[in-house]
Amino acid sequence: MDTSTALAIFRQQLEKYVVFNEAEWIIFIQHLTFQSLKKKKHFAEYGKVCCDVGFIISGSVRYYMVKDGEEITGYFSFENEFVSSYKSYLTQQPAVNYIQALDDTLLIVISHKNMHLMLNNPMLAYKMERFGRLIAEHYLICYEDRMASFITKTPEERYLDLLTNGREVLQRMPQHYIANFLGITPVSLSRIRRRILELTR
Repeated sequence: MDTSTALAIFRQQLEKYVVFNEAEWIIFIQHLTFQSLKKKKHFAEYGKVCCDVGFIISGSVRYYMVKDGEEITGYFSFENEFVSSYKSYLTQQPAVNYIQALDDTLLIVISHKNMHLMLNNPMLAYKMERFGRLIAEHYLICYEDRMASFITKTPEERYLDLLTNGREVLQRMPQHYIANFLGITPVSLSRIRRRILELTR
């Protein structure tokens, strides 16, 4: 994908948060960089400060932590979604999780340094302040939804939610990542799938 097409996609998705006029857009894109991640490479790593927020043009990533040597997948992001270890990005403290590319992934990136340059630019300050607030709200909503799901729903109900709202996860992710995301073993996931299949026959 060429640069102009990628930027056009990014601009369209940004309009959910902020709309730039042409003069603002010209200044804004000067603060962007492109990043290519090969499959299994990391966008963020535990113990290192996450200096970037990215927008996925193509590819996918998973968010995971490591406990007792085991990787625990917590979330996925796909094309046209933002990605960051956002607490680390905001506080510039070391990240507590990993973000790993699941495919070859192309991102448009705003570094922490460039974000602050734009926040201090009179032409962009208001819109970047709004953008930052709305992204933070998005992450908070995702976190609360995830927490509520684990507290109030069974693994089977969480799987049914994925069938309804997260088909891309089911179609593109390996089964062991999906099981991990649901908080169950791959064997338990197979049982749930069989049970649902029998009920729908």
